[in-house]
Amino acid sequence: MEARIPKKTLADGLSILERIIPSRSSNPILTYLPITLGQGSLILRGTNGEVDLEVRLSAETNGEGQVLIPAQPFFQIVRSTPGELIELIFAEQMQLISGSYRTQLQTTNPDGYPELSFRKPAGEKLPAARLAQAMTRVRYAASTEEYRAIFRGVQLELSPGNLRAVASDGYRLARYDLPVSSDSTRKLVVPARSADEIIRIFKDVQGDVSVEVGEGTLTLVGDAVRMAVKLMEGEFPDYARVIPQSFVLEATLQADALRESLKRVAVLSDRNNHRVDLIFSGDKLEINSEGDYGRGREEIAVEAKGEPQLVVAYNAQYLIDALGPIEGGVKLSLSGPTSPSLVQAVEDSGYLSVVVPLRV
Repeated sequence: MEARIPKKTLADGLSILERIIPSRSSNPILTYLPITLGQGSLILRGTNGEVDLEVRLSAETNGEGQVLIPAQPFFQIVRSTPGELIELIFAEQMQLISGSYRTQLQTTNPDGYPELSFRKPAGEKLPAARLAQAMTRVRYAASTEEYRAIFRGVQLELSPGNLRAVASDGYRLARYDLPVSSDSTRKLVVPARSADEIIRIFKDVQGDVSVEVGEGTLTLVGDAVRMAVKLMEGEFPDYARVIPQSFVLEATLQADALRESLKRVAVLSDRNNHRVDLIFSGDKLEINSEGDYGRGREEIAVEAKGEPQLVVAYNAQYLIDALGPIEGGVKLSLSGPTSPSLVQAVEDSGYLSVVVPLRV
């Protein structure tokens, strides 16, 4: 079996798999890369037990079959080859030739490699980059605490004409609604780390990705990539009840101005709870912090209506994270000094975030 493939094509394909294939594993065979030669294609696969990936690359091939090679050395060799073209010759060993460089890698029988859990798509399609965008908007709010169980994932909710992504860690919530051409109704929770891989792989993909859910697995199929993700059991509790509906003050300002001001003032905030005080007074917002090394203060202009004065304390990082996905204007809707606050994008009605103030 032989294959000839441009170095860039092969390197780009391997970069998709590189974060999935572990360098060490209790099951050593997972550290290997299965390579399948087909007619005019080189198919690369990998799994870490939670995410299965397959990448199909165009190549000149002679013969058909499959081998396993040690993944990490192969990644490094391909990146460092001097030529623009790579030739692979498969026998008892795999020989790689590129320009003046020639090397050999041991191959292993692929029979012991686990079968990957791709499901055949049933026909439902979503725009790949928009799916990744929806998950990107909310990913920051997913919990990192082991005991938080279901909140360590991103919930996707499909309903006719809409895709919703939701994440929460109990102190904040992020929600993003995306209009899509969908007829189905379902909920599923993707582990946050697997959501990171979906975002990484599909964020720049043009066109649609086919979707299939079943037996605890989400399968996404693009033109050159197949991906299967193990889902979490269960679904989020009713998060709608924590989204405030009435407000005592609403203020509008530029998201980047508020975000940068918070970063500056928070440098001197308390190191335990990163507290910053937002003091609303007419058309001015004063941001204060105080910690072991001193005090920080900054004032910015806002358009406000409601209570003439209000003081609310937040974990600065929670507010900064909530502002992260917003470009342009941001609307802060406050329901009181200790009640949840709403952060919304003025120019993107699909995004909202709920941040719970500190109790002081």
